[in-house]
Amino acid sequence: MSYLDIIGLLRPRQWVKNVFVVLPLFFSGGLFVWQLWIPALVAALAFCFASSGVYCFNDIMDCRADRLHPVKAARPVASGRVSVTMARGVMGVCLIVAGLLCVLLDKLEMVGLGGKGGDTGLVIAGYVVLNYAYSRYIKRIAIVDVFTLALGFVLRLFAGAFACCIWLSPWIVSLTFLLALFLAFAKRRDDVIMNEQGGVVTRRNTLTYNRTYLDLTLGVLCAVTIVCYVMYCMSPEVVERLGSEYVYTTAVFVLLGMLRYMQLAIVENRSGAPTEIILRDGMMRFSLIGWIVSFGAILYF
Repeated sequence: MSYLDIIGLLRPRQWVKNVFVVLPLFFSGGLFVWQLWIPALVAALAFCFASSGVYCFNDIMDCRADRLHPVKAARPVASGRVSVTMARGVMGVCLIVAGLLCVLLDKLEMVGLGGKGGDTGLVIAGYVVLNYAYSRYIKRIAIVDVFTLALGFVLRLFAGAFACCIWLSPWIVSLTFLLALFLAFAKRRDDVIMNEQGGVVTRRNTLTYNRTYLDLTLGVLCAVTIVCYVMYCMSPEVVERLGSEYVYTTAVFVLLGMLRYMQLAIVENRSGAPTEIILRDGMMRFSLIGWIVSFGAILYF
């Protein structure tokens, strides 16, 4: 066992998902308010450690199934490079650090730097409990398992909102849930294809899905997400709050990104690692950067 194995157990690449903790800061127009960045980053870091603790527990619970997976078999616990006892110890440390960071948020609130450590801590605790239930029971229940994963991203939003004392728009919550649901179903499609091509059953509920059902589900979620975003852009409340009638122009990048991801998932059968796809695919990067720049320009300039 090496330090690299411990780092691999924490899955730092997955920490990019915790950018959702900072999203309320972006949408609130407070991106250039440095006082808000301190609690936002502390909350994001707390979520990073909490999610790493969850990954440790998940690896412990799934180590036998992971050994049958062509990619997951290389994970530290599944491969035997990190013992189950060590993984439990690392998990405990991660959860303790996450709790201490929530306490720090309470201290920041006392000195006027935002931060509701108690509320943020409850959200993070809820995330940990939800994922414990997921690893123990929920992952066996088709559809409910995917909804649970999507809910985790919504909890990230609330953690950031509570940490910075920011009101969270129902539109942003809805869009986040729909997008996370789309990505999670796309990942399930990858599991189904692996089962069809190689007979590898990575999880029991994979047998309750098929490619036709998932293709239809992805199509519906893609359409609903795009419509929801266009409605958000054209909402009188949003237009008035942002002070611009051109918010709808940013929908071009959302449409491009969603359709490109559909192409990658359905045509190229590459939907097993959403984070890596978004970071490595040129068109996905262009869509993401284009949306950030265009929306940011409308919001801040």
